[in-house]
Amino acid sequence: MKWSLTELRKTHRSEPLAFEETLDLKADLMARYGDEVLDLTPVKAKGLVSVVSEGDVVVVAQIKATLTVPSSRSLAPVTLPVDFQMTEYYVSDAAATQRFEKTDVVMVVPDDVIDFDKAVGDNLILQIPMHILSDAEKQGAAMPEGNDWQVVSEADLAKVEAENQTVDPRLAKLKDFFPDQDDK
Repeated sequence: MKWSLTELRKTHRSEPLAFEETLDLKADLMARYGDEVLDLTPVKAKGLVSVVSEGDVVVVAQIKATLTVPSSRSLAPVTLPVDFQMTEYYVSDAAATQRFEKTDVVMVVPDDVIDFDKAVGDNLILQIPMHILSDAEKQGAAMPEGNDWQVVSEADLAKVEAENQTVDPRLAKLKDFFPDQDDK
């Protein structure tokens, strides 16, 4: 979905534009974020486009979809349902951004076209958590390992480091100089 900023200002100054659409963003999202997104169901978007003070446009939308993303531990596919609200302001020039709070999402539209599909895709990516585990990994499945490597949890990291800590044989004789001190 794309809207002209100028057209919205002319036709929807007094009454907001309501929309309810199903967007097919899978190809675009996979092209832009192929490593982070393995699959995407059709995205349901419902919301309002309003012209606010000084001709700025605000889009408030409820977004629902299901992403398939790789597990952060094993890269196994994990289904991630998302349901969130996005609010974005659109302005014609960069100077207009000064009217907004630092926490507001304000987009400058230099070519007069609001690309809602791209905005929804970007917001979907923001919904992916940094740490994603499959159901088996949440239940305590074995950590991945291979030839001369293994993944360990943070809780087990100190224990593994202590087991692998060795003393240089050339320095081992220095322990005899101070026999009354603890090994640290």
